Amino acid sequence: MAAGRAGRADRGAGVECCIMKLDELYAELTLKTDAKLALVVLDGLGDLAVRERDYLTPLEAAVTPNLDALAKDAAQGRMIPVAPGITPGSGPGHLALFGYDPLEYAVGRGVIEALGLGLELRAGDVAARANFCTLDAQGIVTDRRAGRIETAVCEKLCALLASKITRVGDAEVIIKAGKGHRFVVVFRGPGLEGPLTDADPHREGQPIPVVQPVNAKAAKAKKAAKLVAEFYKAALPLLAKKRPANGFLMRGLAHQPEIPSFAARYQLRPACLAVYPMYKGLAQLVGMAKIEGPQTIAEQFTRYLEEYEHYDFFFIHYKYTDMHGEDGNFEAKKRAIEEFDAALPILLRQRPDVLAITGDHSTPCPIKGHSWHPQPVLLTSAWSGADKLERFTETGANLGSLGLFEAKHLLRLMQANARMFDKFGA
Repeated sequence: MAAGRAGRADRGAGVECCIMKLDELYAELTLKTDAKLALVVLDGLGDLAVRERDYLTPLEAAVTPNLDALAKDAAQGRMIPVAPGITPGSGPGHLALFGYDPLEYAVGRGVIEALGLGLELRAGDVAARANFCTLDAQGIVTDRRAGRIETAVCEKLCALLASKITRVGDAEVIIKAGKGHRFVVVFRGPGLEGPLTDADPHREGQPIPVVQPVNAKAAKAKKAAKLVAEFYKAALPLLAKKRPANGFLMRGLAHQPEIPSFAARYQLRPACLAVYPMYKGLAQLVGMAKIEGPQTIAEQFTRYLEEYEHYDFFFIHYKYTDMHGEDGNFEAKKRAIEEFDAALPILLRQRPDVLAITGDHSTPCPIKGHSWHPQPVLLTSAWSGADKLERFTETGANLGSLGLFEAKHLLRLMQANARMFDKFGA
């Protein structure tokens, strides 16, 4: 790795490091190298050992010879996604993995999803992540995902809504289908802003809540909330006779915040290999290049090989561990981990200098949703040290040398393993 200094400030004798912000210190210490880094995220990887499953998690029950081979020479640990006891959404979970404090950089899921679908947001646009659902005759949500309808069905329903509703009030309405039951709605007009509360009860057996401004005194947010209510009033009758998708939920209603670019922050050329729009949107939000096309993890790893010389940092996302965790399907989550492991040798044909494999949060099958439990992480490089553990599992990670740390520090540990930091102090 050829070393050369990048973006260093002059460290005068009078600089008081004790009052320096940590990010400023990292920037001061950063060295430009030729290292290649890869962050591979199995969404919702972490799980719980319970009596009913012989105290095995899906990761522990899975047959993973390739992860096992990495484990012996790697360092392991567990990561707190946000703060102890806080259950993260995918946005905060991934921003933390990218090294951005999720408590400092709050991003609505609608913004992320809209960017991931290729929409260009303007100042004042309010975006919502939406998905079709099933409602009973009283308007109660009976299935939050409408049986996970196919993408083609979602596209037809979105086309219907888009053809009938182009404006509400003085705002333009932009509707774009995503994958499966998911889609995006953008409200574009004067005097709008977020964030708004969700039009989603987050569980079956409840009606769709009416959105409200998070800040009750924000006039622009009040106007946006009124437009959302008008949109529901126009859209629900159009879906009333559709089955199973006769309703829809909206969450993450917000406008795009300002976030420092990944390239400037880390002195790395970053790229994203993800299938689902939301994760592409998260990557785009911090300035990663989106590599389009691959649809399976094997295809993603193959494309990584093809793009290896063009980028310094690769974010590779795998969705299905989270999806099956949310369904509470232990066996399917186990199989998804095994499918990932079977494809892993493709990536290892061109092994990066630093490789981290982890989740953005835990999605335990017993909970059927995201949780606050720390997710396992494996980190391997020429300098990571070997924990000499036989497998990559939650139990093994508890014994690893990385210990328990906040996910926002992972990127800095990866940089350290890439020898990207000068020594601090005399």
